[in-house]
Amino acid sequence: MTERITLRKPDDWHLHVRDGAMLRAALPFTARNFGRAIIMPNLLPPVASTRDAIAYRDRIHAALPEGSRFQPLMTCYLTDATDPDDLEAGFRDGVFTAVKLYPANATTNSAAGVTDYRAIRPVMARMEKLGIPLLMHGEEVDPEIDVFDREAVWIERRLIPWTRDFPGLKFVLEHISSKIAVDYIRSAAPQVGATITPYHLTHNRTDWLGWGNRPYLYCMPVIKTEADRRALVEAATSGDPWFFLGTDSAPHPVAKKLSTTGAAGVFNAPVAIEQYTKVFEAAGALDKLEGFTSLNGPRHYGLAPNAETLTLERRAWTAPEEVAVEGPDERALIYRGGEQIEWRVVHD
Repeated sequence: MTERITLRKPDDWHLHVRDGAMLRAALPFTARNFGRAIIMPNLLPPVASTRDAIAYRDRIHAALPEGSRFQPLMTCYLTDATDPDDLEAGFRDGVFTAVKLYPANATTNSAAGVTDYRAIRPVMARMEKLGIPLLMHGEEVDPEIDVFDREAVWIERRLIPWTRDFPGLKFVLEHISSKIAVDYIRSAAPQVGATITPYHLTHNRTDWLGWGNRPYLYCMPVIKTEADRRALVEAATSGDPWFFLGTDSAPHPVAKKLSTTGAAGVFNAPVAIEQYTKVFEAAGALDKLEGFTSLNGPRHYGLAPNAETLTLERRAWTAPEEVAVEGPDERALIYRGGEQIEWRVVHD
């Protein structure tokens, strides 16, 4: 039985760190174990221009623990009015790594997202020319579509035509949640890659709703069936290079997470790499863990892997239930908080 494993330092290719007090509370968990992270731009107001991204990147750097070498990779929030020239300038200056597409009102802070898919085609054409990846919250939000079918309809209605119309544009379908998505990615790779979260690998909708609503498992796209979960585990542990780590860690104040209309998002950064390790061990695929966590993502983005390493060992510890956030009565619940975690990162 493996007791210790050393990997190239992982990257998180889908991360929310919010802003202000929540940024300062949440960021250190990622900076501790990851070399880089794709930073989501869905603030209020969104990070929709080069100027916005520079200012946000400066705030992230200011919130890092002293001595941290963590690198935030900034994204541009795509809107119906995104300026291709500003996007190009930001990309050429090394500010933007990618563009993020939120369908309007699909998830947290997405009201400013895309409503007119014809309007963004000039931006997509410019991205194709420049080599800027398009990252997608891939759910069709037509109210007539069942919430469990949104991902599948997005693939059919949006993604398949786009890969045909923009064959040189690289896509990432983020936080895939279904067997349909797994099968599609395999058919569309290497043009399309996908991130997979730790909680979509671990839970099904019965875990979420079968014995009372567990609100800390509420996310978008929603957790689906056991067959879907098994397909995601098989994809992540297969060694296929188009599947890679993206936690979609998304902290919320408890008041928002547990309100009558709870906010979507799972704050899993404090236990993410340990949880992935548990999944790969259970699948008998620890030899494939480094590819998924540390190599496949950089390859898709055309970047070099991290030179540093990270070591985990089988040593149980208890995850904190929550993290304190500056301000009156502020705190954020942690995924698997209060539970015994089977693996632990070793920081010598």
